[in-house]
Amino acid sequence: MLDAVHHVALICRDYARSRAFYVDLLGLEVVHEVFREERQSWKLDLRIGQAQIELFSFPDPAERPSYPEATGLRHLAFSVPALEPVIAWLQSAGVDVEAIRTHEYTGQRFTFFQDPDGLPLELYETG
Repeated sequence: MLDAVHHVALICRDYARSRAFYVDLLGLEVVHEVFREERQSWKLDLRIGQAQIELFSFPDPAERPSYPEATGLRHLAFSVPALEPVIAWLQSAGVDVEAIRTHEYTGQRFTFFQDPDGLPLELYETG
């Protein structure tokens, strides 16, 4: 039946700022980019591993209702072999990163940061 997550769709307020964050800072690969004139909206398809992120812009998107316990997508998690190098790299780019936590049941280490629109993003250590 289901065999993988194909993509996750995100909506941003400032397309250029969010594109720079996901492409230039996080290093996601651009698969396709198009401006949809009828919607005054950009759609950017990004690849990370075998999955994709669709980044949309819209003229006046609603604000996220709360952080992070809003109905719907709670956060987007990225696996990394080690947290410290990625945290240092993000902080050197001016991104605030929360303190490292250890999951009480799995013992895995993780932390959170935010994209330019305040979407919670997680780094989950797998190494």
